[in-house]
Amino acid sequence: MIAHLKGTLAEKMTDHVIVDVRGVGYQVCVSQSGISRLPEAAQEISLHIYTHVREDQLTLFGFLTREEKTIFQRLLNVSGVGPKLAMTILSGMEPHDLVQAVVKEDLARISGIQGIGRRTAERIVVDLKDKFLKEFGALSGGAGGSAKPLYNDAVSALTNLGYTRVTVDKVLTKIGLKEGSTVQSVVKEVLKELKQ
Repeated sequence: MIAHLKGTLAEKMTDHVIVDVRGVGYQVCVSQSGISRLPEAAQEISLHIYTHVREDQLTLFGFLTREEKTIFQRLLNVSGVGPKLAMTILSGMEPHDLVQAVVKEDLARISGIQGIGRRTAERIVVDLKDKFLKEFGALSGGAGGSAKPLYNDAVSALTNLGYTRVTVDKVLTKIGLKEGSTVQSVVKEVLKELKQ
């Protein structure tokens, strides 16, 4: 099983990319929100990979962060949600927005994603709310709902300093957002992590 790919971005399409790893091109399905965060072709990228195997087909799904891959895998545990629908969900909503919508039981927002009906949205909330609260803590907005603005402000500050969105997302996912954090404290912590 392939768990990770690091190579040159050879092509970028609407729903997949080709990653050249030492002369071998891997076709990897990526969400639309993920594709929008990737650099231009010919630059090096690193993707977390979920390998989906059927008897007649092997499909690679790629994610910029471990958090996004985990969310995808949790979606696959929901009855009626397969890899394509899970990728559609991640294309319709940023990962941290989806976590917040599930935790806040925002069925209208989830069912607003193309291909997701109210019943599927309800199953997603019932099956994943507790898991998301446990796994993603501050990102879920469970503690007062202040995590999203803090996350967005930190991303904005760090990208203004010249860091890519991909790099910032990875580090923020790694360190997490602690209750009582400020933009300044988060930026300091990210910069400290990047210097290591």
